[in-house]
Amino acid sequence: MPLPTLTDLLKAGVHFGHRTSRWHPAMRQYIFGVRNGVHVIDIEQTRAQLEKAMAEIEEIVAKGGKIMLIGTKPQVQDMVEKYATECGMPYVCGRWLGGTFTNFEEIHKLVKQYLDLIDKRKKGELKKYTKLEQLQFDRKIDELDEKIGGLTTLTRLPEAVFVFDMRYDKTAVTEASKTGLKVFGLCDTNVSPALADVVIPGNDDAMSSLTLMGKLVMEAVKVGVARSKQTKAAAKTPAKTK
Repeated sequence: MPLPTLTDLLKAGVHFGHRTSRWHPAMRQYIFGVRNGVHVIDIEQTRAQLEKAMAEIEEIVAKGGKIMLIGTKPQVQDMVEKYATECGMPYVCGRWLGGTFTNFEEIHKLVKQYLDLIDKRKKGELKKYTKLEQLQFDRKIDELDEKIGGLTTLTRLPEAVFVFDMRYDKTAVTEASKTGLKVFGLCDTNVSPALADVVIPGNDDAMSSLTLMGKLVMEAVKVGVARSKQTKAAAKTPAKTK
């Protein structure tokens, strides 16, 4: 899949880090320099890391794996939901539910309960209850939708996560690391990249930068899904006999 050029990254503001007073020394190797008291990220490294990350995401999906998109800070929530939904991957864009990875069996029970209630409501099976009980069911569905609505495609732990802010979603990152999931992390100059398996140095505040990352993940997933379908189709096609 085509990667953004250095010019594309510049236009998206991917190179803007934080003020030099708010930096993390572990990000030193990804910093190009300083401009007006602000660290400038080395976008040549950003592009190289994006190439690595997108190739790995594509490969994971091509083999039938799942990539969870995680972005819970307010400005990124709608974007994460949009791109994850478009490519059919699980996501978390609301409050992180503790134990999502480390206690996945319980989370999966909630997902099944949520899907069951949705199915019963669609079929009209909840109409046999009183209006008060139906209202309580509706509230329960809304509550579960907020908590685990983005996890309905998960029947097992995903193979990897893409995190749009390693610092803001540090609890999710810690759980992913504990359970052995691969972490693709967008890392600004003020965060520790220690728990990211693939570090993508870049601005994690500007919507232009975040949106660019979201689109790239979506496109990589779509390519992986297409490859997976081709592989399955080829396996079903009988070999030609001479």
